Amino acid sequence: MNSKDYIARENKFGAHNYHPLPVVLEKGEGIFVWDVEGKKYFDFLSAYSAVNQGHCHPKIVNAMIDQAKKLTLTSRAFHNDKLGKYEEYITKYFGYDKVLPMNTGAEADETALKLCRKWAYNVKGIEENKAKIIVCEGNFHGRTITIISMSTDPDAKKGFGPYTPGFEVIPYNDLNALEKALEDPNVAGFLVEPIQGEAGVFVPDEGYLKKASEMCKAKNVLFIADEVQTGIARTGKLLAVDHENVRPDILILGKAISGGVMPVSAVLADDEIMLTIKPGEHGSTFGGNPVAAEVAIAALEVIKDEKLAENAEKLGKIFRDRMKAIKSDRIEIVRGKGLLNAVVIKPIDGKTAMDVCLKMAENGLLAKPTHDHIIRFAPPLVINEEQLNEACAIIEKSILSFE
Repeated sequence: MNSKDYIARENKFGAHNYHPLPVVLEKGEGIFVWDVEGKKYFDFLSAYSAVNQGHCHPKIVNAMIDQAKKLTLTSRAFHNDKLGKYEEYITKYFGYDKVLPMNTGAEADETALKLCRKWAYNVKGIEENKAKIIVCEGNFHGRTITIISMSTDPDAKKGFGPYTPGFEVIPYNDLNALEKALEDPNVAGFLVEPIQGEAGVFVPDEGYLKKASEMCKAKNVLFIADEVQTGIARTGKLLAVDHENVRPDILILGKAISGGVMPVSAVLADDEIMLTIKPGEHGSTFGGNPVAAEVAIAALEVIKDEKLAENAEKLGKIFRDRMKAIKSDRIEIVRGKGLLNAVVIKPIDGKTAMDVCLKMAENGLLAKPTHDHIIRFAPPLVINEEQLNEACAIIEKSILSFE
């Protein structure tokens, strides 16, 4: 079978809820992936920042294999010998009292919403079913019914109503709008991405997160950070909020917490918030399974041992400088933080960001457009400067081919 055969089979038997690039991958190692014809590519998407530690990192893969040979799943009906070890490790790693382990980023967001509402009724004293959570325009927190209820993306939302109430949408990076929304005494939380990834790597003004956190604290409102994509060293710090020394009341993690080896997510909070949820009120059969526990510990150890946050900070600046130096009318904006970056492409003669991505794939580099005119660039954080320069040359060559 060749690539066309594999794609045809997916189209025939699979739901059509994605529009991937026409590349069929079969192997990955470090920053590279190979297709079924044997062609090698730089991976500049990293499975939407899930593969920060690089493809098939041996330490993470070995942790998964070793545990899978012993015990894979008990459910939470019983204790296992790995969960407590993981819970102690991750809470100390990020500095929280408790963790609630889940599997996907969307599940972790849903968990945070439930925690926020429980806290609102049990601790803050908001009347039952009156709690509101503030969110931002352009947000992306997942695709469950409740999460799309707060979305402003018509592709994610249209045709799936009726929607879950209880959310107020305000502009992103707008402290005046937040201040006004916080005047409502029924507001329980403010859920925000430190950098909006799916919206096109929108980086807020310096000081926005710090001031927003302070405003929430003054109104006894929980500051909830969705770091599913921005966390785990992607932006040049362990967490994106660390750039402004902000400690969220609820921290949401996913993707790279497993190094992309399996679905693992986590919600962290202190006892006042976390212990509002009692037995039977929330859970997951696979959440906190022994394999996930061992994998997550290994993945987090790799981040620290290999100094991947520091590497992302250094190489991110080099990448943005290289992109800004490209002499092309097609490049309108270059923005980002660490190794989470975006290049805004001006459509000319009907050629869009997707055309640029197809040309880059032809030249040996994979990235994906978001919203037709923005290309997100997020390579695995194990990339070195020589590899980055080689990849930048491919990007430059591909963009200039349209001149």
